[in-house]
Amino acid sequence: MVIENRPGAGTAIASEAVARAAPDGSTVLIVANSFVINPNLKKVNYDPLTSFAPVCHLTRSPNVVAVHSTSSFRKLADLVDAARAKPGELTMAFNGPATSQHIGFEKLKRAANVHLTHVPYPGGGPAVNALVGQHVTALFVNYPSVAEQVKAGTLRALAVASRRRIETLADVPTIAESGYPDYEEDVWFGLVAPAKTPPEMVSGFADWFAAAVQAPEIRQKLLVQELYPVGTCGADFAAYLRQHYDEYARVIRDSNIKAE
Repeated sequence: MVIENRPGAGTAIASEAVARAAPDGSTVLIVANSFVINPNLKKVNYDPLTSFAPVCHLTRSPNVVAVHSTSSFRKLADLVDAARAKPGELTMAFNGPATSQHIGFEKLKRAANVHLTHVPYPGGGPAVNALVGQHVTALFVNYPSVAEQVKAGTLRALAVASRRRIETLADVPTIAESGYPDYEEDVWFGLVAPAKTPPEMVSGFADWFAAAVQAPEIRQKLLVQELYPVGTCGADFAAYLRQHYDEYARVIRDSNIKAE
């Protein structure tokens, strides 16, 4: 297997290249949230739901809401109550715009019916640094970006955005457990092939990759990076893509998120 990086346009260049590739089973594409975010923000030369054959949802990686260790907020409800008491005064950083973290922030703001001022940064590192320096109130971030700071006690995780608690933060409740039962916003990774790739080839890829993410030696390497194996394939992954495409379209429209 040859891995070819095609950076640019928020993953759209790589996605278009694979959409145009011959459907002969020789080319596949690793995708993430941006795969169904980008087409809701700008014109792209492919359709994420029809230009590809969904293979498998490979892994998920948790987002978290975090504050500085010196913060008086000990749980998500404390942050929400303070935001309601002082609309617009509290700030929440994330890497954005139009990322899983930006959309997760907007979903939380609407679910809790609070006005938090958003502060987008050009990457997870700068956003984390802003919270470490106490320049912002809170942070919505992919957990691997703050894992070491949380372990060291510099930052405190208030809630996990995944549907279930994660092994390395077993004491930290999910946002769903914190009063918002339908809430979920993971970073996820999946595999697709060009549309019209023969079904038997798509099925073969699904078998190989689903087995790979569950193999003990691979699973351990993934968990070190806070990547949790999923292995949902075929029609179930297609439904997952459709669900997230529609949900992101609604959040982007309602929040007036623009491409930058």
